[in-house]
Amino acid sequence: MKQTAIYSGSFNPLHRGHLEILKHLVRDFDQVLLVVSPRNPLKPTATPSDAQARLQAAREAVSRHPELYGKVQVSDIEFRLGEPNYTIRTLEALKTQHPDSSLWLAIGGDQFSDFRRWKDYARILLDHGICVFPRQGYDLPSLAADLQSENPAYRIRLMEMPLVNISSTQIRTALSRGEDPASPLLFDMLF
Repeated sequence: MKQTAIYSGSFNPLHRGHLEILKHLVRDFDQVLLVVSPRNPLKPTATPSDAQARLQAAREAVSRHPELYGKVQVSDIEFRLGEPNYTIRTLEALKTQHPDSSLWLAIGGDQFSDFRRWKDYARILLDHGICVFPRQGYDLPSLAADLQSENPAYRIRLMEMPLVNISSTQIRTALSRGEDPASPLLFDMLF
């Protein structure tokens, strides 16, 4: 069975941290679907009005990186599913499109710490699985042990990679202060 990573998010904007995660995913999985979400039910920062621009930016960013070309596919599936954009609905729709794949949801440690708030999180962990990337300030082994104490059958893979301390929030804040995206600081952060 093909191993497919689903990397979903608002990507508002895409940055070097996302790129590093994608590079790890293409090494560990047969294919990667980068799913741009029009609106995350748990995050108010990404709005449907900028969703098409974020989708196009994701396509352009992936096309600029030959190491991702042919391995990472940008998906607009959540644009077609309608709101609310619950991950379980996305995974079920993707499973229909990719019946020969085992789907693994790629998330960061910050999302992992809040995973029980996700709709049908137990079904995600049992029917699909998650691979979790480190974020500063999050003890992934402890978080995984806590979840697996609830059900040892939960499918959780802790991924290893160096920490990249960049967030979309930092970039949006800098841009809102009028910083130039071409400035060395911001340019180094962007994907």
